[in-house]
Amino acid sequence: MFLNYLKEFFVKKLLENSLLDVKAGTFNGKIETVGLIIDESYFNQTQQLISELAANGIVKERIELLLYKSKSKENLTSLVTKLESGHLNWKAQIKNQVVNDFLAKDFDLLISYYDVDKAVLLVATHESKAKFKVGFSTIDKRFNNLMINTNSENYKIFVQELFRYLKILNKK
Repeated sequence: MFLNYLKEFFVKKLLENSLLDVKAGTFNGKIETVGLIIDESYFNQTQQLISELAANGIVKERIELLLYKSKSKENLTSLVTKLESGHLNWKAQIKNQVVNDFLAKDFDLLISYYDVDKAVLLVATHESKAKFKVGFSTIDKRFNNLMINTNSENYKIFVQELFRYLKILNKK
């Protein structure tokens, strides 16, 4: 237990230092592919979130999931990758090839759907090669290009605000 806390602390410190020299990326195209990083220990309505995204014009087959600590047995039609705390080492590196393959994909949009900062989720967001990253305002602003001020239980409000801003930014 104490070692997990210590590992979390050191990884967050390493991330803070690596965020000092982050360069902002630019993306001027339309959103076609979406990556979702979801913390299922706090949010268990993954299927409803995907349906809400699809209702706003995102093709379900172009949504890929990275689920942290999944306890659900839902049959999701999207490609699902599992993320665990054990995948993270003390050097803030993820040591799982399937997860690294997900993070290496060049998504048009990455939605970091967690509002509690856990080291493994922060590393996953930071290491993602997505062109445009969206998350909650409770997470450090350097991880995402757009932050939405709501909590994870209000997925409909999150999606509504997301598409409102995407339209303003001419990405929808």
